[in-house]
Amino acid sequence: MRVRAHAALDAFNTFHVPAQCRYLVTLEQPDDVPVFLDDARFANLPRLILGGGSNVLFVADYPGVVMHIALPGWKWLDDLGDDRLLRVGAGEGWHAVVRRSVESGHGGLENLSLIPGRVGAAPVQNIGAYGVELKDRFESLQAIDLNDGAERMFSRDDCQFAYRHSRFKAEPGRWLIASVVLRLPKRWEPRLDYPGVEAVLAGKAATPARVSDAIVAIRREKLPDPADIGNAGSFFKNPIVSAKRHDELKACCPDMPGFILADGRVKLSAAWLIERCGLRGLRDGDAGVYPGHALVLVNHGRASGADLWRLATRVRATVAERFEVLLEPEPLIVPNAMPSQMSSHGHR
Repeated sequence: MRVRAHAALDAFNTFHVPAQCRYLVTLEQPDDVPVFLDDARFANLPRLILGGGSNVLFVADYPGVVMHIALPGWKWLDDLGDDRLLRVGAGEGWHAVVRRSVESGHGGLENLSLIPGRVGAAPVQNIGAYGVELKDRFESLQAIDLNDGAERMFSRDDCQFAYRHSRFKAEPGRWLIASVVLRLPKRWEPRLDYPGVEAVLAGKAATPARVSDAIVAIRREKLPDPADIGNAGSFFKNPIVSAKRHDELKACCPDMPGFILADGRVKLSAAWLIERCGLRGLRDGDAGVYPGHALVLVNHGRASGADLWRLATRVRATVAERFEVLLEPEPLIVPNAMPSQMSSHGHR
């Protein structure tokens, strides 16, 4: 366990905004957790669990302990019927895990390529992209209860997965995810039904690696690289409304896209709502809405977290005024800029 007092967090968030924490604790092996819990320095301080920092916006300094998760691990387990099981440490980079699996010929994760962050973030957010969610490839995970240090195994049902949501998001600060077991199908079938994926393959036979390459190409064309311009990917969740409300909105805006869910509700496009309000490319100082994709907020250089949150609030208010739909931020806003769980493994 490595401990730094009054540590700068600029390099620990993909928005690259300046912030500090009281303590930064890096956990590199599961045995570090009980040592952390027994350390009197941290006993009465708030805790923030952080992985890659790609799903968090620091709007001010954090007054407590940032637990940086760096738990490694990669192991193929015994096969389970028609599936292969892969256990990975929560501190592994998500995209690196995807690439390592598809390059070895194991399909199943390719549609989730280039999602930033660490493996531990994947179940917290139930990450998803291009027609696949983490829950579709999930078997179990091992977590540590930070209330008492007890270890627990969670099944898929235990995790209570929903759209960009899970039990871990609903119980903030309680569970430290140590490892995740993924279920990959032996009889792989590509998911190419998402618009644009098949076209990028250009008639080539689909393999897990080629589909991953296609997803990477699409994402790089649409989304900015955090190494080049600070961002956390999609800043707002796609809002879900009732079928009745969707019909009302369609009456006013016939071209409004919507995806009908299994329960009859409709998922709207947050990017479409923002763009229709004329906000794509909006800039307030160095805080901006990315010109290439209305769902992405970016730091053009020297924006603070407070600057970006002020812009996000303006976007939310504009969309709410025009469509009476409230956009919910996808990243965790720290500290306490809005009611939210205080735990992030940096997904997203």
